[in-house]
Formats: sequence, C-alpha cells, structure tokens
Amino acid sequence: MKFVLLASLLFAVPATAQILAPPPVPDEEVVDTVAESGFKSWLSTYRAAAQARGIRVETLDAAFAGLRFSPRVVALDRSQPDDSGAASLFSDYLSKRLEPVREARGRAARERHAAKLSEIEAATGVPASIILGIWGMESSYGAVTGNFDVVRSLASLAYDGRRRELFERELGAALTMLDKGLASRERMKGSWAGAMGQPQFLPSSFVASAADGDGDGTADIWESGDDTAASIANYLNRAGWRRGEGWGVAVTVPEGFDRERVRNLVAPTECVRVLAKHSRWISLGEWRKLGMVRADGNPWPADTAMATLLEPDGPGGPAYLTFGNYRRLLDYNCSNFYALSVALLGDALK
Repeated sequence: MKFVLLASLLFAVPATAQILAPPPVPDEEVVDTVAESGFKSWLSTYRAAAQARGIRVETLDAAFAGLRFSPRVVALDRSQPDDSGAASLFSDYLSKRLEPVREARGRAARERHAAKLSEIEAATGVPASIILGIWGMESSYGAVTGNFDVVRSLASLAYDGRRRELFERELGAALTMLDKGLASRERMKGSWAGAMGQPQFLPSSFVASAADGDGDGTADIWESGDDTAASIANYLNRAGWRRGEGWGVAVTVPEGFDRERVRNLVAPTECVRVLAKHSRWISLGEWRKLGMVRADGNPWPADTAMATLLEPDGPGGPAYLTFGNYRRLLDYNCSNFYALSVALLGDALK
C-alpha cells in the first residue's frame, strides 16, 4: 500500500547552485483561454465517467459549478526542484524546517495531546515522536494547511496530463468524499497539489486512513488534533510500520570508506531517484565492522537489524543508517529530505 503526499516537496536551492531558473508562476487572475476551452471539454467527459461510476448528479453539480482551469497550479507542479533536477542540500532544507517556532509548536502539541498520543502508540506501535514529526512537517501543527480549492487543483492537474492517472484518481476520491458526506465542498481547501488538513492527506489517503481519534463519530483532519494524530498513525500502520524498530540512526562514516563495496546493485522500481541514494541492505553488525560509529553515542539496536546507508548531501555530509520503517516515511512523501526531517524533528520532540 502506498499513498504519496505531494504537498511537502519544496526544496531550498543554495544560492551557489548553477541551475536554470524555473518558469515564473502566473498570478491566479491569469486566464489561458485555449487551456480553459480544452479544460471544459475534458471536464465534461470526466463528469460523465464519474456519474457512470455512481457519483450522484447533485454531488457533481456542487463540485464542478463554475470550475475553471488553474494555470498557477500547473506552473507550481512543473517548478518543483525535485522534478527539474535542481541542486539542493539537505542541510539547507533542514535548517528551514527544524527551527524554534516549529519545535515550540511541536512541544505544545505533545503536551496538549499527550494522553491520546500514548493511547495511539500503544494501539498501533507508531511512536508519538513520528506522529509529531509528520504533523509538524506537513502543516506546522495546523498553522499552515493551504487555501487552494482542492477540486480545482486536482481537476487542473488531471487535465494537464503530466500525471493524469494519479490526479484523476485523486479527483475521483475527492468526489467520493463529497458524495458520502465526509467533507463539505467549502472545507476542501489545501495545497496546490490537493493535500488537505493538518496531516495534508490527498483525498485517497483520507478515504483509506482518516480516523476518529476524539470519539465524536467523524474524522476531522482540519480542526481536531486527536483525529489528526490518529489518522497519521493509521496511515503508517496500514503502510506496514513495524512496532519497536525506530526509523534509523545518525552515524559517522570512517575516513576513506569505500562506498562502492556497499553500493546497491538492484535498481529501485519506485521512488527511483530517492532510493537510488541508498546503499544495499546490510546488518548493523556488519556496518559496525565496516567502521560506522553511532553519532549520538547511544547503544546500537540489535546487530541483526538491517539498514541502508544514506548520505543525502553526498560523502562528507550528514550520514544515516535507515531501517525498514524509514520506507514508511517515504510512503508518506517520497523525499529523503522530507523523511529525514520528519525523523529528526520527532527525535527532537521525544
């Protein structure tokens, strides 16, 4: 099971990087008359297919009334550094996210929801620290959730066609939410990529994983902190989070280490550019024999635990041995920068 969240793929590009500037993002008021005409035709076809799948006419009327193509959303999608190949450094990215305001909000959320976080951890095995890490990275604990019309964003991205299958599926899930009364049309605001609420769930993730944490009979990821925490944990639990394993450890790599001898010879088939930065799987006992030293000085987990070496900025920069649970963070958002930031923010909030 894999649901990819897109809202957090915003990378800090160093001033020294020699790259082509992304195309300017148009103002919301800009109207592309040619695209608008094509969009209307596509929307009519999509609507007929959605109705044939069982979405009620009343739902489609409410969802699509006055809907226009958004050139701004498409431009934002195409200007992501991770897609354009722009150079960026994890150290730059982390410094803008692991900062005092976010950590203070995280400590406040930890205290405010302490009992519920403990209950969720006991039930699912997902640590409170990881829940808090995702919550903080996605929306800074509800402070930044986005104000884009989710239906318009998803429809525009589906029509654009660069990732049509993904966004047509998410638009269908958004219509399902509306048709089943899981959310009102007015509430469906979020990121330009269609991610909603405090955990920034895409509609398919909401349908599959949104949970009622406060016991009021509804899953409210917009206003309820308990529901947000329960939904994040449910998502990771469904994705296969392993109780008691942790995500990984920061390490010091010995000088002169031969990275070629640990290179992964099996090419990844998904999350390709991200997983290509990882070594092959090796037991912690073997990593220790190769000279790895745990950076924080704490005891190592069991020697039999398997881990991959990740150096997000290349040799000489920060280094981590990541466990299987790290891949569950990549399920949430396929970005090493994101997954490491979640893990390190969570560690800071323990």
